[in-house]
Amino acid sequence: MHTPAAEVRNGGLGGAAKQVAEHASAIARLELELAGLELKKKIVALGGGLALALGALVVSLFGLGFLFAAIAAAFETFLPTWASLLITGGILVTFAGLLGMTGLAILSRGTPPVPAQAIEQAKLTSQALKR
Repeated sequence: MHTPAAEVRNGGLGGAAKQVAEHASAIARLELELAGLELKKKIVALGGGLALALGALVVSLFGLGFLFAAIAAAFETFLPTWASLLITGGILVTFAGLLGMTGLAILSRGTPPVPAQAIEQAKLTSQALKR
């Protein structure tokens, strides 16, 4: 039962509003703290993953170097050393050129980085709304 004395004891409507505001503020602070902790955990995981990926890249480069050394050694079984190294170097330069040209072609399709279709659709929508 509501009695005036009970409302005074509980702080009334103003007291309840103050408690709600304090609880909301506390919840917001806790949510921010949780978001910060979660972000920190993800950044640590991302850093560890990037470090391992970089290590894998370095080891892969060494492996690729040994692979091409083996190719040169294979050519050396029936060619002079200078010719086997020249052929292996030519293979590497040709492969790098193909990768570079392919990369440039892909980059040219992505430039300029403007969402042309979205802009066109926005213009069409704007024109349709004006009618």
